[in-house]
Amino acid sequence: MPSASWARLLLHTSVSGSDALSEHAALLARVEELLPDVDEVARRLISCFDGGGRVYTFGNGGSSADAAHFAEELLGRYKRERRPLPAQSLSVDAAALTCIANDFSYDEVFERQVRGFVRRSDVVIGFSTSGRSSNVVRGLAAARELGAATVLFGGGAPAAEHADVVLQIPSESTARIQEMHVVLLHLVLEQVDTWAAS
Repeated sequence: MPSASWARLLLHTSVSGSDALSEHAALLARVEELLPDVDEVARRLISCFDGGGRVYTFGNGGSSADAAHFAEELLGRYKRERRPLPAQSLSVDAAALTCIANDFSYDEVFERQVRGFVRRSDVVIGFSTSGRSSNVVRGLAAARELGAATVLFGGGAPAAEHADVVLQIPSESTARIQEMHVVLLHLVLEQVDTWAAS
C-alpha cells in the first residue's frame, strides 16, 4: 500500500502529465500552419540529394539528439527500403567537438565543421529551441556564406536570420518545442523517403 506522501506525488504527477498532454495536443493543432514550410524543406532535401549534395545537421543537448535522429533516418531508412542518403550530424563526433572547443571555442564547434565539409550543393540544418545558441547561429551563418541552403528547426532571431526556411514552433516550452521538432522532421522524412524509394 503506497504511503500518503507517495500517493500525493502520484496525484501531482498525474495532473502534470495531463496538463502536458493537453499542451502538446493544443500545440500540435497549431503546428499544422507550418506544413507549407515542411513541404519546402522536403523539396530542398530532395533537390539536394538529386543533385549529388549532402545534408548536415547539428544542435545542442536534446536538439543534438534530434539532429542525429534526422541524419540517421536519412542515411539508414525511415519506413521504406531505399538507397542510403548522404547525411551526417555534426553534433556526434566527440573528438571533433572537443578538439575544436578546446583549441578554438565551443562557439565554433559547428562553424568549423561546416567550413570543412559543406559545399554549395548541400543543405545545412540547425536545431535550436531558442534560436539563440551561438554555435548554431555561427554554423548556419557559415553555411549561408558558403552558398548552401539552410534550415532552422527552432526559435527566431538571431539563428532565423541565417536560415532560408524556419520551422518556428509557437511555444516557450523547450519540451513541447522538441516534441514538435520530432513530429516535423518525421513529416519531412516521409516525403524524402517516398521520393528515394520510387
